[in-house]
Amino acid sequence: MTLYPLRFEPIFRRYIWGGRKLGTVLGKSIGPESDYAESWEIVDRGVDQSRVLAGPLAGATLAQLMQEHGAELLGQHHPQSRFPLLFKFLDCEKTLSVQVHPDDEAAAQLNPPDFGKTEAWVVLAADPGSVIYAGLKRGFDRAALERELNRGTSELCLHRFEPQAGDCIFLPAGTVHALGAGLLIAEIQQSSDATFRLHDWNRVDAQGKPRPLHIEQSLTAIDYDRGPVNPSVAHPTGDPRVQRLVECESFVLDRWNSREPAKIGGGDRFHLLAVLDGEIKVAGDPNDAPIRRGGTILLPASVGACAIEPLFPASLLDMYLP
Repeated sequence: MTLYPLRFEPIFRRYIWGGRKLGTVLGKSIGPESDYAESWEIVDRGVDQSRVLAGPLAGATLAQLMQEHGAELLGQHHPQSRFPLLFKFLDCEKTLSVQVHPDDEAAAQLNPPDFGKTEAWVVLAADPGSVIYAGLKRGFDRAALERELNRGTSELCLHRFEPQAGDCIFLPAGTVHALGAGLLIAEIQQSSDATFRLHDWNRVDAQGKPRPLHIEQSLTAIDYDRGPVNPSVAHPTGDPRVQRLVECESFVLDRWNSREPAKIGGGDRFHLLAVLDGEIKVAGDPNDAPIRRGGTILLPASVGACAIEPLFPASLLDMYLP
């Protein structure tokens, strides 16, 4: 069977820090609850599986596509044990825990083993006064961080800034970080759930219990040479419509802004597109409706460069392997 542009059913995650913006701002079909935190747009991790929405492959999981059509899906990056990237939207109604992710080498030693977790955030919306914590302030080493943890003042070690819509923050594995309240975020990451929670602002869950912390694992995983992290500088490419936000060994993240029809994809690799503003139609998409803000689509390697038609001026992320 020939692959085609693939849309998937989102998987929703409810956590104590979530809200309603996945529905009210991004148009997701969420339930009535007030704690919708994440919309996993594409994932291939055990029981967490994206399922194809439409076309001859409707209902198929991403794991099935990897097994039966891996070469067509990944192109030059075939074979892989599972789809290598995970993309999600996050509604941070409340501040997230302070956490850190291990690198590939450390994550391989976990039980069960996992990938490391390098990630990048793109800010879709930020309430006035919202902050991001990213990296340690200069001069803070492990001993200083442990001292402040024991005092209950670990936030004094964390670099913080007030982000603006459109900012991109690159977080290699080992970077201590937290998202503040009032942020709507798009996140691209390695396909990993390896997370160590360093501090949770002394919160308790619905049962009145604090969430587990992973102090020793966090302290070991942190890259103390990383220092403060600020928004990345967008770099021009050979195409005036395209900015390069991140290029690392785990993924490439580009931002497209276009009013006119264009071709995206190719290079014998898959491309994952996420619409940030406007609407687009994608040639070969079996869904009737255009892709609006908060929508995603996966272009398999085998479809090559794909025609994109903006119905309104459109901004979208293009994510792929280097």
